[in-house]
Amino acid sequence: MSSNKKNRVCPVEGAGVLDFSLRKLFHNPVKILKPYINEGMTVLDLGCGPGFFSIEMAKMVGKTGRVIAADLQDGMLERLNLKVKNMKLENTIKLHKCQSDTIGLDEKVDFILIFYMLHEVPDQHKFINELKTLLKPNGKIFIIEPKFHVSNNDFHKSADVVKQSGFNIVASPKVLLSMALLASLN
Repeated sequence: MSSNKKNRVCPVEGAGVLDFSLRKLFHNPVKILKPYINEGMTVLDLGCGPGFFSIEMAKMVGKTGRVIAADLQDGMLERLNLKVKNMKLENTIKLHKCQSDTIGLDEKVDFILIFYMLHEVPDQHKFINELKTLLKPNGKIFIIEPKFHVSNNDFHKSADVVKQSGFNIVASPKVLLSMALLASLN
């Protein structure tokens, strides 16, 4: 899992493929996330890209909740920032720039979405252990990886890292064209 090709970050120039309107037909954020996100929660969209999930998450947490949209690339955060301002979600969505070797947050969250990005992380052990420090008690992480890009074997290796880091896999939700797991520390 350490080869450059597997750990290549989706470039900002490819953001359009992550954020086109027809994508909701097969990756509807509300359908995928509604069982896990409630009003008033603090949630982290890790590797948020241009905000395909962040915007809907903000609607789900409402005015009393908060979404932290975190990404490694300034260009992705700039694209999302334009949307946030146009939709008047500045008070609900906080943008956060990750560093190359750390998420760099100290705020505790109820839920973390990791959609199609875990395979981009060179040191998954370090990354998953950092997630543990961000979760509130009873918090959950939802990891979703693309079947067309990540092998079953690599996904199972990532699931093993999650378990070795002290998480319990509580579900394997069905997400079209994807492999997924929901995990908690309890």
